[in-house]
Amino acid sequence: MSLPDDTILDARLAQLRRHDEGAWMEALFRAYYAPLGQVAYRVVRDKQIAEDLLQDVFLRVWQGRHALPDILSYRAYLTRATLNAAWRYQQRSQRQVAWDEAPAEATASPVGPEALASLHHEDTETAVATALNELPPQCRLVFELSRYEELSYQQIAEALEISPKTVENQMGKALRLLRGALASTLRDLYSVLL
Repeated sequence: MSLPDDTILDARLAQLRRHDEGAWMEALFRAYYAPLGQVAYRVVRDKQIAEDLLQDVFLRVWQGRHALPDILSYRAYLTRATLNAAWRYQQRSQRQVAWDEAPAEATASPVGPEALASLHHEDTETAVATALNELPPQCRLVFELSRYEELSYQQIAEALEISPKTVENQMGKALRLLRGALASTLRDLYSVLL
């Protein structure tokens, strides 16, 4: 069951969509732009890129408004569209610099404890982001809605129109896969801390 505010808003948006598409789009934008911005930012970590992605999501919704199915939860629909756009962006932008392209001037220099800690922090963040990107799409969506959006399993089930047991199974799978993918990173971090 959706939150009362979402239910009322979804009913109002459905009514506006039938009678005044311009007002429908404006209401949709006003209601969901800020929360969807946070969702996109969590994936791309760049405010300008997150805003560009959101504009693209809303533009696609507007351009495809006549082909859109009846939407039961605009929050769930737009969250999924935003996450998909952010993931696509991340996949396109991930590049790894080859070792032979590294500057020839790079020389080994003594590294202080602060620099070493910063390096391990960056490595850990990169490892977590990579592990999240490797999760199956539904698994990642459930994980992010639970951990980043702080939704309960019941709220996630309602938003994604799946059973709470499926949410629980997907979270278990996500945690298991993340533990496996991050095992070596955690061991390295543990050995540094000792």
